[in-house]
Amino acid sequence: MYAASSSVSAPPRPPVHRQGSGPYLAPPRQAAPAIGGGRLRRAPAPGTQSLSGRLDLSGPQGAQLRTAIASVLRICPEFNPVQVLRRSGRSVLLVGTTGRSTAVAKCLLDHSPAWSERIQHEIASYRAFVRHRPPVRAPRLIAADPVGGTLVIERMPGRVAAVQRHPAEAPPRADVRTALGAIVRLNAWRPPAGMFDAPLDYGSRISRYHDLGLLTDRDLGDLQKLLHGIAHSSGPGGMGQFCHGDALLQNVLLSPAGPVLVDWEHAGWYLPGYDLATLWACLGDAPLARREISQLAQSKGPAARDAFLVNLMLVLTREIRTYETAVQRAMNDTAPAAPGQAPPGAVPSGEEQRLLLRRLHDDCALARRAVRAAVGTR
Repeated sequence: MYAASSSVSAPPRPPVHRQGSGPYLAPPRQAAPAIGGGRLRRAPAPGTQSLSGRLDLSGPQGAQLRTAIASVLRICPEFNPVQVLRRSGRSVLLVGTTGRSTAVAKCLLDHSPAWSERIQHEIASYRAFVRHRPPVRAPRLIAADPVGGTLVIERMPGRVAAVQRHPAEAPPRADVRTALGAIVRLNAWRPPAGMFDAPLDYGSRISRYHDLGLLTDRDLGDLQKLLHGIAHSSGPGGMGQFCHGDALLQNVLLSPAGPVLVDWEHAGWYLPGYDLATLWACLGDAPLARREISQLAQSKGPAARDAFLVNLMLVLTREIRTYETAVQRAMNDTAPAAPGQAPPGAVPSGEEQRLLLRRLHDDCALARRAVRAAVGTR
């Protein structure tokens, strides 16, 4: 992994003014905002588009927000915060301006080792992209502080391919195909050696899920057999594939200039098909898209097929654990989700929640049968 050491991570570039709709904002009349106890407003130049919203800096959450803004200004003094884009128990996303462009600042609120490591990984990914651009569009890094858990990137234009992690209705075929094309291009990329590591230890993850009772003894044996066969088939060099690591439609922005992938905190080397398995798992109401993904995963031979099945079992088991744990947590208390659990607002409620969990269990049973059939061919 490219080392994450200094605070400012990318050389400054001259600001670029972009007309038309989208998240780009012309320079406001007003200078840097005062961080006080009330609202922050921006006065846009005449005839330009403005970001709407306000920052509520009152109360305990306001104090937390002021601390986050101060951490952003330490590494990016020209950042003018405008509104909160998203907030959870672990981080806050702020939209603001940097010169003539808009930017997004991500500030860590939960500095536990798990979340600190995750944002450091994300920062390292964006730093690596400064030197070696991936074959898909990604936000440009503006500034970062891995120790303080603060990241500032450009805000890219476009709409998300899906608002929910598991869309309640099948997304448009064109949107899924666009996202899938971007993922396939990324998976074919071979960044320089040593730039990224392998975020997932397959053997340890399988054993942990077995110890938790999420995988049966037969699941454990079958997955270990497939892993052994994959290692034997791939030879000394291995068959790793560079993956985004969280290839959800939520992390794909669609724009006329092409798709943009965001949230690179899990990027690295995986067994082939990890991104495809992630996308497959979250498209429960899109059977045609799932069929296309499965055919694509199996088109490169038995080893690639087996790797996809191992990935699929792990992804589906993680999703089941995430949502069942979040449901139980919601029943007991309202504390923030721990690492690996669904973020606030990600878990549907009522009947939707029940149907989602039932679908995930059905999908896992389907994947389990496919794993057993693949073991039978070994």
